[in-house]
Amino acid sequence: MTPYITDPSAWQESWDRQQEAYLPDREHRFTAMLDAVDAVRDGRPPRVLDLAGGTGTISLRALARFPTAEVTLVDLDPALLAIAHASLTDRATIVTADLGAPEWLSALPHREYDAVLTATALHWLPAERLGRLYGEIRDLLRPGGIFVNADHMPDDTLPELTKRLLDRARDRRAARYATGSVLSWSDWWERAGADPVLAPLVTQRHTIYPTGHSPEWNPPVSWHLATLTAAGFSEAGTVWRGGPDAAVAAVR
Repeated sequence: MTPYITDPSAWQESWDRQQEAYLPDREHRFTAMLDAVDAVRDGRPPRVLDLAGGTGTISLRALARFPTAEVTLVDLDPALLAIAHASLTDRATIVTADLGAPEWLSALPHREYDAVLTATALHWLPAERLGRLYGEIRDLLRPGGIFVNADHMPDDTLPELTKRLLDRARDRRAARYATGSVLSWSDWWERAGADPVLAPLVTQRHTIYPTGHSPEWNPPVSWHLATLTAAGFSEAGTVWRGGPDAAVAAVR
């Protein structure tokens, strides 16, 4: 049963602001991702899979851009999924599944999608599993369908500049936390844990991820492109870059 959340829009806004402390150009990457979907949908309402979709950030933006889209959201985090349920209501199919194992595929309502989208989510998977996941995603796409992954993907030809950019972003983020202008990751989860509806779900989350779920493994964009090509995609390249982050797209 979906928990009742009195104001899901407030939780969505809170999540967005917290994420933007890490990703000031977050909306730019979403626009680039949806532009790529628009380029391959051939005028038809797209069937979109929001992978590791959390609170429904991508799903909500996909539906705003393509109101008749058929959207599926997959995640494992019970607290974030509760917010997604409350925000999306019946506009998307929401699936609880673990991307760390191939069984996640059996939970999906469809076996073919026009687009699979994910952002700042897959860096917690180890290299071997992520490589296999890329192959599983390819098999889910219709011919000509697209996969876009936006994440921390440094340009390995700019190692020193990337380090300086990361240091600058860290210092700016620390200053914003110190003044209270935005919530940190830990502060956001503390507030979620104090909410009467989300609190038991945050406890469940700690059971699922007892030591956290993100090793912060961030290979360069070249690794992603090579791995996508090895997974059988016909094209793979970068559709957006912002400092040490990038969005890679791959076409089946």
